[in-house]
Amino acid sequence: MAELVNLRTARKRATRRKDEQDANASRLAYGQPKHIRKLHAADQEKADRTLDLHRIEPGDGR
Repeated sequence: MAELVNLRTARKRATRRKDEQDANASRLAYGQPKHIRKLHAADQEKADRTLDLHRIEPGDGR
């Protein structure tokens, strides 16, 4: 026999689950202070620049 499901309860559970996912996304986006986000961005930019400087292009004669 099929299991009875209270639709109101199922909707509430789905809403809570969606709200929790949204909260987790917000925590990732806004969970760090601005100066730390800027520091990480600067570190990433420097690493990208360094990698580009060390790239060997075909035809460089090396």
